[in-house]
Amino acid sequence: MDWDDRKTSGRIGVLSAHFQSPPPPLMASSEKDAALAATPSDGPTIFDKIIKKEIPAKVVYEDDKVLAFRDVSPQAPKHIVIIPKLKDGLTGISKAEERHTEILGYLLYVTKLIAKQEGLNDGFRIVINDGPKGCQSVFHLHIHLLGGRQMNWPPG
Repeated sequence: MDWDDRKTSGRIGVLSAHFQSPPPPLMASSEKDAALAATPSDGPTIFDKIIKKEIPAKVVYEDDKVLAFRDVSPQAPKHIVIIPKLKDGLTGISKAEERHTEILGYLLYVTKLIAKQEGLNDGFRIVINDGPKGCQSVFHLHIHLLGGRQMNWPPG
């Protein structure tokens, strides 16, 4: 049961709700620790192995430029990772150059197609983590598509 969905009835239920621990943050500290420990690199990543089909993934979309798959640690009922197949130095959004504009636009367009395919008609969130303090742990540009629940603000 989600913290926000916990319903109580009666006086005892209301009082007992005040003694419950707050929910853990959506991002586990291990994810934060992994991002802080990751070494930014243009070398091969786990995403390269997924692209080469060396590691299995639940693929939801694929074409000659982009691969999209379900996140192994979902932060929402629908959590899909969208990556360019050719990294081309694009380890993070902060490394984008003018030559990357076509693939960056295409990634956003494909994200919209996948959101529609996944039935996220009431809205969704896209996230691009960048660098250790942005909680990026895989240095291959990727978009997180999150949906299927009400998002909160501010994030993170």
